[in-house]
Amino acid sequence: MTERILDHSVLGKLDTSPKVSFLFNGKEYEGIENEPIAAALLANGVRTLRRHEESGSPRGIYCNIGHCFECRVTVDGVQGMRACLTPVKDGMVVTGGGQLDAPVRDWRKNNG
Repeated sequence: MTERILDHSVLGKLDTSPKVSFLFNGKEYEGIENEPIAAALLANGVRTLRRHEESGSPRGIYCNIGHCFECRVTVDGVQGMRACLTPVKDGMVVTGGGQLDAPVRDWRKNNG
């Protein structure tokens, strides 16, 4: 099942070839080659890309233009890649970040 708009009233029909397979958090998904990872995941119904490092609250697509860094994922072992800007490729392994074991320390506070 896809949640894609396949025939847009202004943009016309979506070219859906070639398709590629990729892994996200250990599960296989299908996308259109070179579309952003975020678009491929959204089309597959995935809304949560990672968890906030301290609170563990879900994070997903926010700005979708590369400004906010909310869609940071690890792509083929490279951390901090923005899913909204990174094109999906066949065989790509993508993982979302999770809550850290230790709380994030605010270094701006005077802890002395």
